[in-house]
Amino acid sequence: MRIEFQEDSSDEILTDEKWQAIINNDKSYNNQFFYAVKTTGIFCKPSCQSRVPKKENVRIFQSADQALFANYRPCKRCKPTNERLPDSEWVDLITQYIDKKYTQKLTLEILADISHGSPYHLQRTFKKIIGITPVEYIQQIRINTAKNYLLQSDRAITDVAKTVGISNTPYFITLFKKITGHTPAQYRQLHGKMKYRRD
Repeated sequence: MRIEFQEDSSDEILTDEKWQAIINNDKSYNNQFFYAVKTTGIFCKPSCQSRVPKKENVRIFQSADQALFANYRPCKRCKPTNERLPDSEWVDLITQYIDKKYTQKLTLEILADISHGSPYHLQRTFKKIIGITPVEYIQQIRINTAKNYLLQSDRAITDVAKTVGISNTPYFITLFKKITGHTPAQYRQLHGKMKYRRD
């Protein structure tokens, strides 16, 4: 499922003053405006301590209600609505992000930073909701995608590993065997690559 955030005529202008307030986490601007980040789908108070987003990804709203109406979700860290985002919704946002970005470098720290939470809280909450850790979830996505590449193409195992975001081939082979019970080569042989082969 892909999240799309549309530009809206009711958006406020991102002035230099507001941008400076965001960069400086200026508490004096809280409740004067809220900012949302298009790439994460989250909105914050100006004082939020999260990593500063790219300027072109920022949308400005006069109220938290406007941001909610535009389908942005409140930040777990600064709580712009003074309510906590339900854990299941927060984890859903993170899994959507992983599903789109699994080929990139993703660590617990990167995910925590992007989702405006702490690594410890993210690890604990994610496991409680999904049943596995974020790292295990990333590994499963990568290995499941690798299975499709192995069965539907003649690509070399090193190439498949890189395509799913694992640049270390021996590690990829070890991880693949741990999850599937077979090496990538065995998996390809056992599951009859030839009948899936595209002409």
